[in-house]
Amino acid sequence: MNKRVVVIGGGHGQAAICRGIKHIEHIDISAIVTVADDGGSTGRLRRQFHIPAMGDIRNVMIALAESETMLGDLMDYRFEDPSGDETDVSGHNLGNLILTAMTQQCGSFLEAVETIGNVLKVKGSIIPATAQVITLYARMNDGVIVRGEANIPTVMNHIQKVFYDCDVKATPAAVNAIRNADLIIYGIGSVYTSILPNVIIPEIREALQNTKAERVYFCNAMTQPGETDGYDVEAHVQALLDHGAPVDAVIVPSETIPEAVMERYANMGSTAVVVTQSEHPYRIIPRELLSFEKGLVRHDPQKIQAAVESIL
Repeated sequence: MNKRVVVIGGGHGQAAICRGIKHIEHIDISAIVTVADDGGSTGRLRRQFHIPAMGDIRNVMIALAESETMLGDLMDYRFEDPSGDETDVSGHNLGNLILTAMTQQCGSFLEAVETIGNVLKVKGSIIPATAQVITLYARMNDGVIVRGEANIPTVMNHIQKVFYDCDVKATPAAVNAIRNADLIIYGIGSVYTSILPNVIIPEIREALQNTKAERVYFCNAMTQPGETDGYDVEAHVQALLDHGAPVDAVIVPSETIPEAVMERYANMGSTAVVVTQSEHPYRIIPRELLSFEKGLVRHDPQKIQAAVESIL
């Protein structure tokens, strides 16, 4: 019987996990993806057509595609205008436009995601966390409220909590996937704007708290300016716990980041995320996870695959 693995998040980090684990045999993958993004091409289409954000879903679709095809490459193609004027299709991803067109043709965002997934032959299920058009808010430590996922990292203040200003209902498929999972993976990526927008939906939070699955967090390797400045591993996990996401184990990179790479990130206001305490109410599991091509810290899909296989 296949193991049922659920990956919760958004952005390129979740896509990296999915790109790695799709090669594991005897598993069924469900990717629960945030639709709270309101920046760039996604934000423009969301405002114009009043549909949930699809940018993170597009990234996961491409990552879970059975093979790297021309259609997958085209889904990620971005129209550019040399003048920088984002009008008409300029600045849009072709995949976002296809998902928008399919939503209008089907009359259902969820059906559009499933249809395009079938065309790309994705290995698993891609599940929007909600079918509603939602806006993420953040309350900062000084009490300031920031509206919009794209604005939250720009305030350069410590985030106390993220929340929605309305009742948000989870998609039934997301809740069922969590309830029936054998392994749940949070991450990788922005804690407050990629992972937690899923977790804070009440039905998803309740399912996470009641599932019998192992709940594993793949922690970020570097801090994110404006979102997790100064955070160690424990602070990342605490953000999850404070928002109601249980954590049984944390996967951390075991590699030493080259000094030249560290200097490059320091110039961007980012530092390495390290374990600073000796005792934890959850397991800390070091694994080789990273690559440093072109001086960038990235999670390597093949190393992620090996790490998840060891957990399973």
